[in-house]
Amino acid sequence: MARTITVGAAQLGPIARHDTRRQTVSRLLELMREAHGFRCDLIAYPELALTTFFPRWPIEDEAELDSFYETEMPGPETRPLFEEAARRGIGFSLGFAELVIENGRKRRFNSSILVDKTGRIVGKYRKVHLPGHSDVMDRPGQHLEKRFFEVGDLGFPVWRAFGGILGMCICNDRRWPETYRVMGLQGVEMVLLGYNSPIGLGDPFELDALEPFHNHLVMQSGAYQNATWVVGVAKAGLEEGFNMIGQTCIIAPSGEIVAQCATMGDELIVRKCDLDMGAPYRADIFNFAYHRRIEHYKLITERTGAIPPLETT
Repeated sequence: MARTITVGAAQLGPIARHDTRRQTVSRLLELMREAHGFRCDLIAYPELALTTFFPRWPIEDEAELDSFYETEMPGPETRPLFEEAARRGIGFSLGFAELVIENGRKRRFNSSILVDKTGRIVGKYRKVHLPGHSDVMDRPGQHLEKRFFEVGDLGFPVWRAFGGILGMCICNDRRWPETYRVMGLQGVEMVLLGYNSPIGLGDPFELDALEPFHNHLVMQSGAYQNATWVVGVAKAGLEEGFNMIGQTCIIAPSGEIVAQCATMGDELIVRKCDLDMGAPYRADIFNFAYHRRIEHYKLITERTGAIPPLETT
């Protein structure tokens, strides 16, 4: 019997700086109800799905900065998502800014959670590969994730949920092959990947022009090389003067894009995903145990001087 997950990728259009959580959550709920109408098991939302992409501003006021973060999940304003999910029997993944107090110190992370069909949180991920800068740059727009977030400290775990093995990552993580490979080595069958990717911040035009191509390239290669579904969910459109590239898509273990958004606004795409589709790739082309030879990579790099020799004990 085939193992399938019907997944809805819920792209979001722009969120304004002063939009309230209630306003934004109402949009998420509308997309959830639409996904339920398509009999989705799971709906995936983007990175920082509850707020605008606030790292574009060098925010100095502590209270204003804190207002973009969640201190509990669910909280009073996000609880309706969990209640609606439980009522309709649909799971979800959600990206948000997380603020925790540890040993009297504020810690800030770019996080995502996985919630099952009962409204219970079954997994949390914190973004590892933070792009941008920690200092304000002389450029049209800022990308200050290194200023406002710590590097994630939870690794790249996977969870047995929805009848399969699921993992999560966030935005810039998608550009690094080890993101997928660490989950791939754990047998991941579907990666839920939210992103906010702006252009026009001051990068060379050659980079901005290729951003849409590179966006799909890295997700497709990650899917193919690790025989996993990848659900890439974007913030899209002109948000506070900056263009977000959108291109929300669902990618099969073959590396093929099998569904993609056509707009720059709130839009849901749906795909029934056969989790066993990756099995032939894992059994043959990407049979890690049979073909992968990590010890030889180490040996070659030692001999060529690419890295210092490994210490032996």
